Order: sequence, then C-alpha cells, then structure tokens
Amino acid sequence: MSNRLRALALGLVGATAMAAPAFAVDLDVTCRCVIGGVNSATAEWIENSVIPAFEAANPGVNVRLNQFGGEDAQLTQQLALDFSTGAGPDVSAFDGFLIPSFVEGGLLKSLDEVAGAEVNDWSGWDALSEGSRALMLYDGKYYGIPLGTDVRMIHTRKDILAEAGIDADTWQPTSWEELLDAARAIKAIKPDSFPLQINAGVAMGEATTMQGYWLLLLGTGESVIDENGKFIVESQGILDTLNLYKTVYVDEKLGDQRAQLLADGRNRSFANFRDGVTALLLEGDYFYRSVTPEGSEFAVANRDEVQGWAKVPAQEPGKGIRGQDFVTISGGTGFVLNPNTDSPAEAWAFLSFMNEPEQLSAFQALQPRITARTDVEIPDSPFLTETSQTLLPLTTARPNDPNYNAVSSEIQRMTEAVVSGELSPEEAMAQYKASVTAIVGADNVVSLL
Repeated sequence: MSNRLRALALGLVGATAMAAPAFAVDLDVTCRCVIGGVNSATAEWIENSVIPAFEAANPGVNVRLNQFGGEDAQLTQQLALDFSTGAGPDVSAFDGFLIPSFVEGGLLKSLDEVAGAEVNDWSGWDALSEGSRALMLYDGKYYGIPLGTDVRMIHTRKDILAEAGIDADTWQPTSWEELLDAARAIKAIKPDSFPLQINAGVAMGEATTMQGYWLLLLGTGESVIDENGKFIVESQGILDTLNLYKTVYVDEKLGDQRAQLLADGRNRSFANFRDGVTALLLEGDYFYRSVTPEGSEFAVANRDEVQGWAKVPAQEPGKGIRGQDFVTISGGTGFVLNPNTDSPAEAWAFLSFMNEPEQLSAFQALQPRITARTDVEIPDSPFLTETSQTLLPLTTARPNDPNYNAVSSEIQRMTEAVVSGELSPEEAMAQYKASVTAIVGADNVVSLL
C-alpha cells in the first residue's frame, strides 16, 4: 500500500503514515543544528514538531535527532566516512552541491534505489519550484528533498554606517571601490575595527567559495566554469578577485585576517558582526534567519533596527555576469537517505512527512525562509520577502559537476594563500591552475589569459 493510501486509511490526509511494524524501528536523523546554538530553529522544528507528529502517526517507529554542532565541512567528512562504512544516520541534512561527488564516489544512492519506486509517486514533487527541484537532482534522479533555497548579499550594521556619516537606509555600493570606500570610512573612525568581511580560507569551507570568492568573481563577469562546462583556471577575473582579497586583508587591514585562518573563523566573523567589529559582511540570507535572531548565540541586539542589507555590486557597473550591475548566487540544502539504512521504508516515510506543507509551515513559523515548495509561503518577514524578490532574478548556481567539491577546496586554498600573505595573487592562481588541472584533466580546463 502506498504511503498516501495508508494515510487516507488512518484518516491522516496530507501526512505520511505507515502500517505499524512488527518490531520497533529506530530511526536516526542528523543535521548541523543545535537547540540554542547553530541552526537552532531547525533543531527545534525537528525535535518538537516533526518527530512527535510522525511518531504519533506511525506507532512503533522511534526517531532520534542527532544535533551536530560542528562546521559544515566536518559533517560532510563524517557522512562520507559513515556512508562508506555502512554506518551513520538513516536521514541526514545534506548540501545539494555535494550530491554529484558523493554519487560518483559510490557514497549516495537515489531515493528510489534506497526506498523503492513509490518514492516517485510522492505528491510533493509537483509542488517544488523548478529551481528548488534541481538542488537535489543529479542525472535525472532525486537524491534528496530540498528544504529551501537562498540568496547572498551584504549584511550591514546600519548604526555603524551612520557613525561613519553614511546614510545607512540608502547606502548601495555600485562598484567594488564604493564598497571599499565605505569600509575605509568606518576604519577611519573605528581604527581597531575590521569593517569588511569577505569569507576566505580553508577553515570556512564552502562558505569561502559561495559567500566570498564566487560573489567577487561573478562581479568580474566570470564564473568558476565557462559556457562549455570547463573550469577556468587562469583569467583576469581570478586575478582581480584575489587582488581585492589582498587589498582587504593584507594591504589595508579592512578585514579580520586572523579570523580567515582559524578553525572557528566563521563563528568569529559572526561574533564580529554581533559586537560591531564588522559592519559589512557578505553572507547568505541564512545569516539573518539563523545566526542573528534573538536567542541565538550571535544574536544582534535590536536586530531589525540596526541590521540592514545591500546588493553585492559588480566590480564596475555593468561588468557583472550577464552584464549585470549586481550579483548573487543561490544554493540550497535538503535531506537525504543513508544508502545503507536498515529501515528504508520508514526513513522515506519520515523524509517525505517532514516535507509536507503542514510540517514546513510549522518550520516557517519558527524561521521564515525561501521555501522549496510553491504551496508554502514565507510568513510575515519583510527582510526575506524583499531580499528574495530583489535577488532571485539576479542569481546563478554552482555547476552540477562531480569534481566541483574538489575544485572548491582548491579555491579555498587559493584565497587562504593570498589573505595570509603567503603567496601573491599571481602565484596563488598558478598553484590553483596546476591543482585543478590535476583534478579534472587538461581537457577540462581553460585559460582566459
């Protein structure tokens, strides 16, 4: 019997329910989320809404949430180890960009391979937006269900901009130089501050690539790959991007150089923004909805009065990707099934249950966000509504390439070499070229110089 028929039989229309198993079934769920810590709302939602409702609808199935408080890269490493050894949680949070490399490495299977063909009959697929659907799709197969998508911007401390004589409500840089000028003005009145945060280095992992390097590179009119899917390993855009990092962290000390090199650097960047040490921080909308709310570790006092946002400008007007004046990039996370789960039917039932409108609406009540499903709206959140409407038309996405994760690691090493002062931009780019060529092969790279 399909999950939907079971639900109807039990009078639980819209929920995913299963016939009671002959023996008790224990499911483990993992996410990078800790109540009162990182992604607190996600942990609260799963612990206090999804699990109780699912267990009530599915007697004999017991679900436990593993709250993981480490960095994204640490969870990725743990899942790779677990999936390769037949261990790990039955259901796990997962960043969509990792899917190709995990699949090609034999570490992940499509949902229908794990839980059977009834996965394809889930009514929720039709409710996913086209862009969101692609987040967990690879070679025409679904490997997970997306929870939502995002956009990236400059988060601002309006109170500090005002101190520097800048109209915080209307400030919108139209070039890199205008962004630097604002940081310089703040540095002039607060010499001990680090006004500008552009993620760099290895420790921040994908946050360096997505929230830092890629946003700058898009502003030069380039991307990590060309129109033929080849990785660009040498270009003026790469040099200009690395030189901006050098200006910020080495030459003018506008950013916290040390924070880019420490294991907890991203958290330090959050603390800097909270404490007014940093006033301009390039991050995703995640920063607003998960990092700075009241009650969070890095909560910003009087947030909705002092925290604002601006679009990320191209290097110069019209020079951005596709000739844009402003740029952004979107990614997205979701949940996947462990290919080695001992309880595939129950694991799928839980995964689909948590992505039904009722449960997603409960999540939205805790933490409004850009949703994957078109039938679940963002509740009253002017910040998220305004940013999504403004930035989604400007966005782009990471390549659906199994080598991307390894290339991203080289991007992080390249930025770290520059912000640490170890290498010049030219030297770092040469090292990047050699490393990426070794990863993907000479036929899959291109030089634009």
